[in-house]
Amino acid sequence: MNTGMDHTVKAFDDDLSELRGMISEMGGRSELALDQAMRALANHDLELAEKVVVSDKVIDELEAEVEKRIVQVMALRAPMADDLREMVAAMKIAGVVERIGDYAKNIAKRIPLMTDSRSIEAVSLLVSMADIAKEMVHDVLDAFAARDADVAVRVCERDQAVDDFYNSIFRTLVTFMMENPRNIGESAHLLFVAKNIERIGDHATNVAEMVYYAVTGDRLPDRERGENPTDEPVG
Repeated sequence: MNTGMDHTVKAFDDDLSELRGMISEMGGRSELALDQAMRALANHDLELAEKVVVSDKVIDELEAEVEKRIVQVMALRAPMADDLREMVAAMKIAGVVERIGDYAKNIAKRIPLMTDSRSIEAVSLLVSMADIAKEMVHDVLDAFAARDADVAVRVCERDQAVDDFYNSIFRTLVTFMMENPRNIGESAHLLFVAKNIERIGDHATNVAEMVYYAVTGDRLPDRERGENPTDEPVG
């Protein structure tokens, strides 16, 4: 009976559970930021937009805390094989979730630069596009917490829907700009919003790939890659 080893395994499991909880909180805050940014856009709510910008600092602080905690755990527990793979995945996922928060912040920062654009058809499409991206973020972090490779695969499959929305919005806004040059400035802002949402979908897919690898030890096969996960948010 190796009680020392049992204690070490339990301590490591507790550490992982704590990290999953912290990353889950980051994800919840990023989801909320995207939801609030899109409501601010749809209602031209400058106060809500500012709230999103300010609250991004909390997500940044959580990421720094996650990274610090992971370094401590790796130094203390010296994880091997599967456990090490999960720790590395957790660190990468925290960084990606932080960038998702940045995309939401960048959407919010655009809103004061626009006039009230509620009458533009593309706005309702943007809200629907963001709903899919938000669900992808939620589901992929659930997959990470539950170590569920199947859910990670299904998240990847939804990225095409986000891309299809982006292409439709792009065509709609280009047509809108061609109809009247005075629409160019407003449409350009909305295109930046669309691009940020598209990258949120890409990053949710990147997290799904990390979850799949952490759980199975294999790479997800034959998926066309979108944006590079290290790309900076469009501002």
